[in-house]
Amino acid sequence: MSASIPTSPPARKRVLSGVRPTGPQHLGNLVGALRNWIRLQDIYDCHYTIVGWHALSSEYMNSKVIRANTLEVALDWLSVGLDPKKAVLFLQSEVKEHAELHLLLSMIVPLPWLERVPTFKEMQQEIQDKDLNTYGFLGYPVLQAADIVIYKADFVPVGEDQTAHLELTREIVRRFNRIFGDILPEPETLLTEVPRLAGTDGRKMSKSFGNAIYIKDEPEVIRRKILPMVTDTRRVRRTDPGEPNDCPVFTLHKAFVPKDAQDEVARGCRTAGIGCLDCKKVVLDHLLLELAPIQEKRNALEARPQDVWDILEAGSAQARRVARATMDEVRAALGF
Repeated sequence: MSASIPTSPPARKRVLSGVRPTGPQHLGNLVGALRNWIRLQDIYDCHYTIVGWHALSSEYMNSKVIRANTLEVALDWLSVGLDPKKAVLFLQSEVKEHAELHLLLSMIVPLPWLERVPTFKEMQQEIQDKDLNTYGFLGYPVLQAADIVIYKADFVPVGEDQTAHLELTREIVRRFNRIFGDILPEPETLLTEVPRLAGTDGRKMSKSFGNAIYIKDEPEVIRRKILPMVTDTRRVRRTDPGEPNDCPVFTLHKAFVPKDAQDEVARGCRTAGIGCLDCKKVVLDHLLLELAPIQEKRNALEARPQDVWDILEAGSAQARRVARATMDEVRAALGF
């Protein structure tokens, strides 16, 4: 007996991920997330959101910067290759159902669950110039859970060090379903390799450390940032051999330089055949070559900001339809 031919292709699994609009995206964001998102948009039903309310949890005293930062993020997304014809690109704050589900979920989440989240204390220590002892900051994982489950996302792409955050979302979903019925699916982690990209001071690249190289940085700015970067401390003199895997600059090679050229630089470093300045010039050549078309596209988009806002509004309208359908089910389950 032959199998029947399906009348329509099976629905693609859904992916949800988001970014806080804290300013333009840097090379660590490109390597750690955006490259992967571009690949995923050809495989899954991808929803990518700029989460302005999450930014408000730390920028509440300076909230007017969020709109400008949102545009910066969107410009970077579109310029690197996220495609509104392939993925839904939207603003969390334009889908009010996120706030409603956040409120409803917050009614059932035990306080100790939030207090044990490692990021709560880590960010309080890392960001010393802001008062993060707020209800909104403590409860951001509940809003994060709402962001994910309101779209009934199958997968959330995360690095291995972020799996604990998603597990809390899964715990919240299990508790909700035990109380109100099997309404919300548990999202699964879509583990992705997140290379560690060093910033200009050798630490992990981060806006908060002030050591970031931004996608939109002009070539001369990038040169000024990379040429003085710290390298392997073994190389005190030009004739001293080094170890590339202990060199912050070599993390940039791994991200932007083809393997054969990487290997050549590594050999030169280990034998003192090349100096650190030679190593940096190689990575600069490849990095600037990759960024040139991205920055050209970004400059063109920057001249037409309304086109970018229109893309985000259209994506928000798409997201709103999905969120409303989920909230209809949630309200019915709660008896409202």
